[in-house]
Amino acid sequence: MEVISPVHGKITYDENEIIKFEKTILGFDELHNFILRKVENSNFTILQSIEDEKISFVLVSPFDVESDYEIKLSNETIERIKAKFASDVSVFSLVTLSSDIKKITANLKAPVVINVNENLGEQVIIDKEKYKIKHPLVKE
Repeated sequence: MEVISPVHGKITYDENEIIKFEKTILGFDELHNFILRKVENSNFTILQSIEDEKISFVLVSPFDVESDYEIKLSNETIERIKAKFASDVSVFSLVTLSSDIKKITANLKAPVVINVNENLGEQVIIDKEKYKIKHPLVKE
């Protein structure tokens, strides 16, 4: 199978790579199926919609952004993504890009969590004041 992204070009994938989001990414209620692709030689990953090839997100591990980052998933989220162990779950922050490197940010407040064994994901909101929606990736 393949999707042709205007930004990332042709991406081939197998059906078993599709990550299903029952609870969708905020603002994208109609999109439930995505694939992940690591960006070579970087800490970034692409989350590409297979339902709308124009939609993709740049992701980064929040643990690469803040070494003391903490996340506690609700029982409901753990159930929805069928996580049995912490090692089942990968956590990502959505990145907002800009031509000005100082304005590139990561959303630490609402990470995307994916059960890599079950290919189930969702975006969650963390109830901690210290995490921001627009956390700068480059410190001044």
